[in-house]
Amino acid sequence: MRVVLASCAGLPGGDGDEASLVAALQRDGVDVAWQPWNDGAADADLVVLRATWDYPDHLDAFLAWCDSVPALANPATVVRWNIDKAYLVELSARGVPVVPTAVVAPGEEPTFPDGEFVVKPSVGAGSKGAARFTDHTAARAHFEALGVKALIQPYQSSVDAHGETALVFCAGEYSHSFHKGPMLAQGLAEAESGLYVEEKLRAIEPTATQIALGEQVLDTAAELLSLQRKDFLYARVDVVEGPDGTPLLLELELVEPTLGFKFTDDAAASRFSKAIQEAAARH
Repeated sequence: MRVVLASCAGLPGGDGDEASLVAALQRDGVDVAWQPWNDGAADADLVVLRATWDYPDHLDAFLAWCDSVPALANPATVVRWNIDKAYLVELSARGVPVVPTAVVAPGEEPTFPDGEFVVKPSVGAGSKGAARFTDHTAARAHFEALGVKALIQPYQSSVDAHGETALVFCAGEYSHSFHKGPMLAQGLAEAESGLYVEEKLRAIEPTATQIALGEQVLDTAAELLSLQRKDFLYARVDVVEGPDGTPLLLELELVEPTLGFKFTDDAAASRFSKAIQEAAARH
């Protein structure tokens, strides 16, 4: 069985987080290799999107490449839905507790909430272009400079104290979690690598309520896409604490998220290896 982990030209071998996954696949007898999506067709039983973080700059080409891959995880239909963070509005309409989100297209007049808020591209990876404001004039200038559809969300002050919890699911089942520290000081986040903003990550144990929210998010997303939760080979559900202490969905990552293998035991990589093999066998 041959599996390709899809990366990008700027990070052809990923960022190192998948070292334990590669080792687990090799132990299981899988022929696994990294390949930038920009290199074209991949000869594999399954191509797994992992570090394709330059896609916002080559969106049409990336989507065309996804459509051309016969065995892609997650599938191209999932990619097309998930790369546009306007999906948050769809999930909210289905009853998922989501950080309040407004979507504004270029040329439209944005309405900013009181207090602190975030403006970020609706299509983007690695927090590039995300910025935190209180000043409406500065925020409008940032929105206009982006020149793309954007999200406006009230900033969740709990992030400064508690950060975010990233819940990782494998084939629809909860696997492990890690903690993401706050990244947005006032103003624009700095993308140190050019592809993504460096994050402060560590292991964390989630609450049962957070895991239940993650399951609700995946069930609702699967329903919207006429899929089952297990059809998502991987998913990362980023949750924050709302004003009343209840968890809220910040983002659902189904395309290229870091899965935090560095911050958990080898059992997580083994679970993912097994799920990859089962998915490859179905194609």
